[in-house]
Amino acid sequence: MLELRNISTYYGNIQALKGIDLTIDRGEIITLIGANGAGKSTTLMSISGVVPPRDGDILFEGESLLGMDPDRIVGKGISQVPEGRRIFPHLTVRENIDMGALLRRDREGIKRDLEYVYSLFPILAERRGQAGGTLSGGEQQMLAISRAIMARPKLLLLDEPSLGLAPLIVQQIFEIISQINSENGTTIFLVEQNANQALKVAHRGYVMENGRITLADAASRLLENPEVKAAYLGV
Repeated sequence: MLELRNISTYYGNIQALKGIDLTIDRGEIITLIGANGAGKSTTLMSISGVVPPRDGDILFEGESLLGMDPDRIVGKGISQVPEGRRIFPHLTVRENIDMGALLRRDREGIKRDLEYVYSLFPILAERRGQAGGTLSGGEQQMLAISRAIMARPKLLLLDEPSLGLAPLIVQQIFEIISQINSENGTTIFLVEQNANQALKVAHRGYVMENGRITLADAASRLLENPEVKAAYLGV
């Protein structure tokens, strides 16, 4: 479904990604783990067109995304839940969710998807008229995921969904990620510092260090890899 070929991305003269090669097959949960500042978020922003790569190519369902504006990339079927959630704090929960369907015209489909996100996160249904900025951190993360789902993505990009959340909420978020994948067949690319949780829900994983992919394997094998254990799992 998605292929990154020799991607190099820069911030000015600073090279953040250094020849990244990565593939994601339809229906997979893929996780990218690594230390803070390794280039994980930049990888997602390169895919979504927020920080376009300078070299290489990104193919989505065989079509190059290079040169496409972010809204066109969303229209192709890629939605991103950004790090830090970035909801609209002064809009209501329902208005935030509706923003995810901005490019859609299928009213019946939008209605079904709204019911679906409310079934995933009943607390959002209860607080649909409440300003998004008044929600807890965990509830805002649920809202950000719901907004992305409303675009009906083929590929969902999740950037640090567990960041700053209580352990109980983290567990709930990862269970929902697995549910979205299994129920809808949505392909998920998950960037996480919580390597243990991410590898438990993923099918395959990549390890990133200093802008390069240094390791790729089945998630179950990465969980048992001594180097991964020492560097990212605290074992």
